[in-house]
Amino acid sequence: MAKHKSVKFPARTGGDYDLMSAMLGESTTFKTGSIVKGVVSAMRGNEVILDIGYKAPGILSAAEFKDTDLAVGAEYDVLITSLERDDGMVELSKQKADEKLRWQAVLDKYQEGCVVNGLIKERVRGGFIVSVDGIEAFLPGSQLEIDIVREPDAYVGQTLEFKLIKISHERRNLILSRRELLEERLADQRRDLLASIQIGQHRTGRVKNITDFGAFIDLNGLDGLLHITDMSWGRVKHPSEVVKVGQELEVVVLDVDLNRDRVSLGLKQIQSNPWDGVEERYPIGSRLRGKVVNLAAYGAFVELEPGVEGLVHVSEFSWTKRIARASDVLSVGDEVDVVVLSINTVDQKIALGIRQTEANPWDTVKERYPIGSRVKGKVRNFTSYGAFVEIEDGIDGMVHVSDMSWTRKINHPSEMLQKGQEVEAVVLEVDPEGQRISLGLKQAQDDPWNTISSRYKIGQLVKGKVSKIASFGAFVELEDGVDGLVHISQISADHVEKVKDALKVGQEVEARIVRIDGDDRRIGLSIKAVDMPEEEIAALSNEIPQQPASSDHLKPGENLVGLAAAFEDAFAQSEEWRPGAKAEEAKAEEPKAE
Repeated sequence: MAKHKSVKFPARTGGDYDLMSAMLGESTTFKTGSIVKGVVSAMRGNEVILDIGYKAPGILSAAEFKDTDLAVGAEYDVLITSLERDDGMVELSKQKADEKLRWQAVLDKYQEGCVVNGLIKERVRGGFIVSVDGIEAFLPGSQLEIDIVREPDAYVGQTLEFKLIKISHERRNLILSRRELLEERLADQRRDLLASIQIGQHRTGRVKNITDFGAFIDLNGLDGLLHITDMSWGRVKHPSEVVKVGQELEVVVLDVDLNRDRVSLGLKQIQSNPWDGVEERYPIGSRLRGKVVNLAAYGAFVELEPGVEGLVHVSEFSWTKRIARASDVLSVGDEVDVVVLSINTVDQKIALGIRQTEANPWDTVKERYPIGSRVKGKVRNFTSYGAFVEIEDGIDGMVHVSDMSWTRKINHPSEMLQKGQEVEAVVLEVDPEGQRISLGLKQAQDDPWNTISSRYKIGQLVKGKVSKIASFGAFVELEDGVDGLVHISQISADHVEKVKDALKVGQEVEARIVRIDGDDRRIGLSIKAVDMPEEEIAALSNEIPQQPASSDHLKPGENLVGLAAAFEDAFAQSEEWRPGAKAEEAKAEEPKAE
């Protein structure tokens, strides 16, 4: 083997190396990417020459020493980027050596899942660049906070703690998360808080979020719900009326659900309950003034003081008027006088009345409307059995159909009256307890049947118009309200099969009176007896039997022998005309007003 000539060259230690030892060292220490020690031996323009203990000196840019005081003899760690340049020197990099050493220091110091401190240097697309011990790490924007970040630029320049969630060896990169770290710590705080929290404790928290049904309060890591019903003893339309986001509150723990990690909080419970002592402050029968705070179909809620409300039912609005909806009378914000009717402290309910603040007009109605007195009023409404007449504001009297006419049976009040019509009536009955007054229209007029015998005689010749036709005969109106009946057998001397074939409604006819029954308010007429002499008519009238047979047995040509029976049968069959009949059975039931 040929001997190599010993070569002497500057070394970091200053010793002499032979070529063999240099060659052996080159294979173990000196290779691209390795880090070696280098001593500054000379500076040449913008370049620095370092002795790295290799057969050739190393060289690198002086710009890599910008943060240090460069001097001959100073020692630095450098990274070999190329063992042989074109000029035979070894190309070095101080910055790359520093980066590699820092990266290795980070790997030696940290592992995935540990907590690191880092400086948020800048905001980039998708997140932030964070400096961890000189190594640039990436923080995704979604991992900065638990909640949505409104102003991310405000975090730049802050040194914070992060969780190292991933180490990328190939890219020498760290992925960080502050959100996971905060969530873990909050979970720990929540467990500790749940273990220590107890019902009845007072806690201080911050309003985190507001919903329509309440507000979530941050109790230092544990969220509790402050329901809208537990915010105030008074009425709250929306939680934002009581609390604001970020507001510090003292609350009391109402309930703790360890299985579901839920805590119910109360704010009003810290204050005294206004319902305590309410019976002493508002005794039954006391008159108060309050404000309408809410309306329902069935009544109005009146606030007597913050947290104490009473209900005025629609039935307690007026003594005389029927109120369908509270909103027809009151509006939210109205101030009203009320009287306390009852108090239920267990259910926290107070019944109030508005009508009790005024005298009940029904208490004196007997004195103001004695039986037999005449009154005037306006027809307000109909029912199937009568008409309501308003005789003063809020007080109605009822006119039954049987008390509308002396001479006609009224099937419906609209046959005689119209809504809004002014009428005069007589007071028949007064019932203050039932709040009812019975009126009579016919009683305000003379009964035409009282003088019927002086105006009509048997055999008298009369004229009138056919007002109604039935199968058994025709009714003829002799004067207003007084009708007579022409039985089918008395229409003509000839046989009449059907009444409508012989007579028409509205037709003027002439007939003779053949019967007058004042007790039953009936007048019998005969058209075929018009030409009959009066003495014959009187004779025929005397022949009418006291116990008439049914009209079904009448035969044509039997003259007036069966006329009384015809009347009895006709009025018994007719449901359309029963003059003077009392419909007492109709008063037993009261259908709805039309």
